[in-house]
Amino acid sequence: MIEGRIIKVSGPLVVAEGMREANMFDVVRVGEDGLIGEIIEMHKDRASIQVYEETAGTGRGDRVVSTGAPLSVELGPGLIESIYDGIQRPLKKIFSMYGPNIIKGINLPGLDRERVWRFDASAAEGDRLSQGDIYGTVQESPSVLHKIMLPPGVSGVIESIKSGDYTVTDTVGVLRTDSGERVPLTLMQKWPVRRARPYAKKLPPDVPMITGQRVIDTFFPIAQGGSACVPGPFGSGKTVVQHQIAKWSDVDIVVYVGCGERGNEMTDVLREFPELKDPKNGEPLMKRTVLIANTSDMPVAAREASIYTGITIAEYFRDMGYSVAVIADSSSRWAEALREMSGRLEEMPGEEGYPAYLASRLAQFYERAGRAVCLGSDERQGAVAAIGAVSPPGGDLSEPVTQATLRIVKVFWGLDSNLAYKRHFPSVNWLNSYSLYRDRLDRWFTDAISSDWSAKVSRMMKILQLESELEEIVKLVGVDSLSAEDRLTLEVARSIREDYLQQNAFDTGDSYSSLSKQSALMDLILFFADKAKEAIDAGADIDKIAQLPCRERIGRAKSVADTAVPDGYAQIREETEKELAGLMADAEDESV
Repeated sequence: MIEGRIIKVSGPLVVAEGMREANMFDVVRVGEDGLIGEIIEMHKDRASIQVYEETAGTGRGDRVVSTGAPLSVELGPGLIESIYDGIQRPLKKIFSMYGPNIIKGINLPGLDRERVWRFDASAAEGDRLSQGDIYGTVQESPSVLHKIMLPPGVSGVIESIKSGDYTVTDTVGVLRTDSGERVPLTLMQKWPVRRARPYAKKLPPDVPMITGQRVIDTFFPIAQGGSACVPGPFGSGKTVVQHQIAKWSDVDIVVYVGCGERGNEMTDVLREFPELKDPKNGEPLMKRTVLIANTSDMPVAAREASIYTGITIAEYFRDMGYSVAVIADSSSRWAEALREMSGRLEEMPGEEGYPAYLASRLAQFYERAGRAVCLGSDERQGAVAAIGAVSPPGGDLSEPVTQATLRIVKVFWGLDSNLAYKRHFPSVNWLNSYSLYRDRLDRWFTDAISSDWSAKVSRMMKILQLESELEEIVKLVGVDSLSAEDRLTLEVARSIREDYLQQNAFDTGDSYSSLSKQSALMDLILFFADKAKEAIDAGADIDKIAQLPCRERIGRAKSVADTAVPDGYAQIREETEKELAGLMADAEDESV
């Protein structure tokens, strides 16, 4: 046992001497209360320790004891529906034992040692297994079949294995390795959070992660295993966008990391997810969700660990062959924790006081996203998508955290305060945002949804860009100076903005939009544009076209239920064509 003595306490930073035999990133117990910490710097026999709890009352001379192991998470049945803090302490269990306040030095395991699970063995005595192979399953929730796998680096022959009811620490079987060692098999494994879990092969990001949010799926899609950031000023809707993705995306598992944000935002998740139904199976969304709550009133240092805890749990479910989304809200608060620790370590500050290694630390997180062939003989495929919110002070997207993130991720959903003030949500600015996956994913959309998907998307984006140019002219000389065709462009662009891109997260018919519904709604708006252009060419008045009743019907079409889309949209199309044909007939009569 390695034991040292504290010589300095500076907030969450503790410096101890006599730690020459300790290793970087070892977990240590600090002081009489046994606070949990992690070694982040070594100088000779002095260790700088990042403490994940409040250090008030800890002083010089108190002892520090190293556990000799890195910060790790427990992986096994019991993760789903759990609520953890940043270092995987179960908050529900802490509340039931100690009340609403987290007592110093609490050291509860991440997985419940008393809960019994039904284990169904899929391997038999004499089977040879390699790392990543599945030797049994546990039905953890109605939505998740938990696959029990051999940890990376372990292989051998099954000596014994038996189905039955077990806790996560019970031995369900024995594996004899090639060296003759007998390894007990349990339902649980541990993994260091700062080390990425291995996989067999990385796959290209050519399958979209469907979110049900039209502005994202249509214009700025994200691939399964992709990385995205959602920067925006206060009040622009970052949290609601992330909640929508967590609720409606077609992933199997959601790991939601509340990193340094307000506690009421995590409360919203806890209240909504048990009530909302998974569109796949009708079960509550919590049945496929893991929550990590490290809110703004919790110790700063634990924010830094919470991101790694979340991505490690996500990689574990990826290794089972599931598609997982890690949603981090927000990486700015995580970066602030880095800045505070860097300052207390007296490191040379970089831009705006952030450490010089900010970009590399961000990259370490986002590069763990990806779609891959998992370890194991069945070559199952899984994916981890990483989506991080960024909260730049004052909405300044040129600040270091946003810029460092943009150099790493492939999708940028830039939220605009001007759109938010106009109550246009999601307030994703279609002129500033981008997705580097779009060209690669177009083939999937064309094959699976509509042969002209890419053409429709490009045409709508061109109309919105043309609208931006025309608005500059309107500001100078007024709308009456525009030609009828240009005024029609403004009307069609308004329809795209208000009837397509704008989406109500609290409307049951509009909160989620399937790809088939998105394609049909695009067809409807562009059909109106084509028919209105014919009417203008025939001499119809643009003001009368703008006031047609069909405009309101198109606006209400986005709230139509998916099952009613084919008949409902066909009727709107017929009425639109009829009304525009009437205007064309009137124009011809007037010309005669």
